[in-house]
Amino acid sequence: MAADNAAKEADPQANSLTVKRPLYEGSTQYKSWRYSPEQLEQIRTSLNVAAVSVIRNTFEADEPGSSEDVLFLNANEEQLLVKLYITKIPQLCGHFRFPEEVEATAISYLKRFYLKNTVMDWHPKNVMLTTLFLATKTTNNPISLESYTSNIPKTSSSDVLDLEFLVSQSLNFEFAVWHAHRALWGIWLDLQSLPDVSEDLRPQDVYDIAIKHVRASRFTDAELIYTPSQIALASLALASPVLAERWADSKAVAGAAQPFSATLDPTLGSIKYIITQMGHPPDVEAVREVDRRLKLCKNPEKVPGSKAYLARQVAEQQRAEEKRNKKAEDVRRAVTEGGNPFGSELNEDEKAKQLAELDDDD
Repeated sequence: MAADNAAKEADPQANSLTVKRPLYEGSTQYKSWRYSPEQLEQIRTSLNVAAVSVIRNTFEADEPGSSEDVLFLNANEEQLLVKLYITKIPQLCGHFRFPEEVEATAISYLKRFYLKNTVMDWHPKNVMLTTLFLATKTTNNPISLESYTSNIPKTSSSDVLDLEFLVSQSLNFEFAVWHAHRALWGIWLDLQSLPDVSEDLRPQDVYDIAIKHVRASRFTDAELIYTPSQIALASLALASPVLAERWADSKAVAGAAQPFSATLDPTLGSIKYIITQMGHPPDVEAVREVDRRLKLCKNPEKVPGSKAYLARQVAEQQRAEEKRNKKAEDVRRAVTEGGNPFGSELNEDEKAKQLAELDDDD
């Protein structure tokens, strides 16, 4: 079914003739995590500008004039650092022998997290470790926290647990992810049933090459812009244009003015460009320079032991104390004034009214 979605998603006319909507369109991924390239740029730039403003003000509050010589990261530099830690996830998955579902899900979580947060607030290293651990649970491939952290140098349980709720919250608690590697497998199985595609036309190495392109796409923004089926078909087209064209044409609506593969060409062309031009690890030296500068412009409120961090801790404790005192005072006042802190009992008229409302709902 995932394979069929590529054709429907790329052609509005085909969608209008189809009564049944693809399952993918009912997913949280379709509703919450799709963007245009322009939207992605705007989101990341806005986050970066807001973070720089807050951090600059924090520096100035601690020591006036201290932010003048700080060279803050821009949005592109933040993405460069995130991309480096995306490339670390396949390495860790290989070490732990996690299945591909865990790897792909963790990468998706990491990308989504940094559409709500910046690296100047939360360094990607521990966020990456947390998204991977979370992915083992959400994909039903659990590992104990002790086994996980003990196999990663200089990592403690708190490095993961301290961020797990923040990561989940940033994901809107939407943990299900639809992946291109599953869509590719669906297309590959579909090809085996096509009468004009012999076994000689679809050797196993074509699939192997296509899945490599799918994995390369994870280093890019492709999954935030295009659907899994579109990415899968573009990856197949990079491995075998003939097979991709025949599969696409097999999904054409009867009486179409042109082959369906021609309709798909613009979309697939954009995805292929992204995969081939951006689907590779970043330059390590460039990332090291970004990471070095990050140490100088990281939000001091997130650095344990700093003045800003300690001041924030005190402020949070004061707010929590005030909240507890207010609640205790509300209970004391209710008891003193003869009221019931758990609320007053309903009188007979109120009971009758609520029962009537229940009957109306039925």
